[in-house]
Amino acid sequence: MIEKTRGVFLHAVKYSETSLIATIYTENFGRKSFIISGARSKTSSVKTNIFQPLYLLDLEVYYKADREIHRIKNARIAFPYSSIPFDIRKSTQVLFLAEVLYKCLKEEEPNAELFDFIFHSLTLLDLSESGISNFHIWFLFNLTRFLGITPNRENAEISNFFDLQSARFVSHEPAHHQFADKHLTPLFARLFDVDPASIESMNYTHQERRLVLEKLLEFYHIHFGNIGEFKSLVVLKEVLK
Repeated sequence: MIEKTRGVFLHAVKYSETSLIATIYTENFGRKSFIISGARSKTSSVKTNIFQPLYLLDLEVYYKADREIHRIKNARIAFPYSSIPFDIRKSTQVLFLAEVLYKCLKEEEPNAELFDFIFHSLTLLDLSESGISNFHIWFLFNLTRFLGITPNRENAEISNFFDLQSARFVSHEPAHHQFADKHLTPLFARLFDVDPASIESMNYTHQERRLVLEKLLEFYHIHFGNIGEFKSLVVLKEVLK
């Protein structure tokens, strides 16, 4: 049965000499795998150049609910990026976030709110002209709402520490080592008040951005378990120095 859906491209692996198997987070079906037959051949109607990290796509697919791998009939770009492919700060963040989403989005059920968050966040990044160096931090923090691991905001303004294990702000230093200290906790708490229109107001220094990102990723590792290391993180840190 042919279905239409929007999708966000996450990852692909080669399959045979000319085909690909792509992992796409779709609006209508959640995370799904699709085979793109002959995608790397010269005569293919579906070209591989549209399957780039977090490209926003309009898809026509042969979909059957009981199958693990579906087929793509047609695909085109839903929102052509005007700056992400050409701005190394943006493209590096997108590469990193694609890796995070590929490892964390495991649901094979649709989630319209999550899809809209990803879609509109990426269009915002593409259209933004300032304040973009902290976009990935804002995105990761707000993504926790959709992954079921949202930090508890209670006592954020009066606490000296953020306990990464309990996801709570606490007044005393935890007995374990997985927490944000007195310097980092206010920077972490600030994220609750940043909306899409005020990302540029975050004003983290390079050092603060690095430390907050490290704690956010530690938080993800604690609450997601075996997601491994992020290969693109080294490049991200280098580009955003």
